[in-house]
Amino acid sequence: QVQLVESGGGLVQAGGSLRLSCVASGGTFSRYAMGWFRQAPGKERDFVAAINWSGGSTYYADSVKGRFTISRDNAKNTVYLQTNSLKPEDTAVYYCAAGALVIRGATMTLRGDYWGQGTQVTVSS
Repeated sequence: QVQLVESGGGLVQAGGSLRLSCVASGGTFSRYAMGWFRQAPGKERDFVAAINWSGGSTYYADSVKGRFTISRDNAKNTVYLQTNSLKPEDTAVYYCAAGALVIRGATMTLRGDYWGQGTQVTVSS
C-alpha cells in the first residue's frame, strides 16, 4: 500500500509560480509511474502531467504544456510539479497519483492506483 502526501499549494497571483511536492511511502516508489491531476469546483478530475518510473519520459495535458514541469527524485521518493505562468483557470485541488501509464484515446495518461489527499492551488487575477 502506497501513501501519498502532497504539499506546496497556496494562493498566488496570475503569472506566479508554485512548486508542488508529493512524498510517497509504504511501497517501492521507483516501480510506479507518477502523475498529477486536478479538480476544479463543479468539474471532473482532469489529467495534468505524468512521468515514467525513471523520469526519462514525461507527458502533459495541452492546457499546461510549456508552463508546468513534472519531475521525480527516486532517492527521495518524491515527485514534483513546477507550475509557472499560472492562470486563474489553473485554480483547483491538485492530486498526486501513483500507478501506470496508459493510453486513452490518443493521449498518454496515468491510471492512478494510489491517490493523495490533494493540495489547493488558488490563482487570483
